Amino acid sequence: MSDRETQPVERQLPTDEARDLLALVRDIAQREIAPKAAEEEDAGRFPREVFTLLSEAGLLGLPYDPEHGGGEQPYEVYLQVLEELAAARLTVGLGVSVHTLASYALATHGTKQQQVEHLPAMLGGGLLGAYCLSEPSSGSDAASLRTRAVRDGGDWVLSGTKAWITHGGIADFYTVMARTGADGPRGITAFLVPGDAEGLSAALPEKKMGLKGSPTAQVHLDAVRVPDERRIGEEGQGFGIALSALDSGRLGIAACAIGVAQAALDQAVAYATERRQFGHPIADFQGLRFLLADMATQIEAGRALYLAAARLKDAGRPFAKQAAMAKLHCTDTAMRVTVDAVQVLGGYGYTADFPAERYMREAKVLQIVEGTNQIQRMVIARHLAGPESR
Repeated sequence: MSDRETQPVERQLPTDEARDLLALVRDIAQREIAPKAAEEEDAGRFPREVFTLLSEAGLLGLPYDPEHGGGEQPYEVYLQVLEELAAARLTVGLGVSVHTLASYALATHGTKQQQVEHLPAMLGGGLLGAYCLSEPSSGSDAASLRTRAVRDGGDWVLSGTKAWITHGGIADFYTVMARTGADGPRGITAFLVPGDAEGLSAALPEKKMGLKGSPTAQVHLDAVRVPDERRIGEEGQGFGIALSALDSGRLGIAACAIGVAQAALDQAVAYATERRQFGHPIADFQGLRFLLADMATQIEAGRALYLAAARLKDAGRPFAKQAAMAKLHCTDTAMRVTVDAVQVLGGYGYTADFPAERYMREAKVLQIVEGTNQIQRMVIARHLAGPESR
């Protein structure tokens, strides 16, 4: 039984171009990604050739300026592409989201010269990016980061360790947040660091519960010398750039979560209509039918929420609160739905013969990355009631 046996998701897309794009993505997902997903995840293999294919197809720079190799697609469309990719294999969907996040700083705050020099290769030239904000001692409290950049003539010298870096050790470029001034958020600056820079190295990848094909590693910067031409934005502007990037990145995580949840629902429905007990398909039993109905409803609600936030962003309106809501709701939905999918499959759901158990393990990390869901609640509450008075 394959991972995706039901009909494609019915989508409302703004243009014929967008419909053709989603059809292309689904074709690539079904032919090139899904058939190998279980085997390669079990082996912990990162599918670099898939990312090369996606780059050649113009799918690694969808929301960015076509002048520099982007696809100029609205987030409403880009996020649905992520959902399709994540449904086929989360390592791919999340990888595209992280690459887009890593490209954000230069695409939105780089100088014209920087964009001309670097963006074409980043968005459509086969390169793969990583985003370096978290550190061993600063995860949710990102403003307390310790990686430091010291000015030395026309260069900056970066030293420190970044943690939990997706694509750590295999990325071609790293968007690195480093301290150039005093403690706190105003002393942080963003840099574009080449993956082959002298002094940059990665630890062995973390041994994770799920998402085993996507390398997550500490990245060490030992006196890495970067010319000032690779500083992104003004000195001290880095933390604001980082938070702005995360607002968009959270929408990417939300879309990936709905992709995983949809794949789990597809698996559960396919199994329930084929598996027979007491002379009937188990899908005939009301208790299970109601469970499937609840799963589908939660997924549709999550999809509507992330698309509503995306449309605000596309319209140039504030969307940070809605992005936090979407990340919170969609990732919690993915966790609930994947757990229920395992239950629908019964004992088979607990085996690696079916992908349900993999979806459940993968869903968990989505509640943690790019701001835990507890942090999302803090962000939402601040929009509603202002900052804490203590």
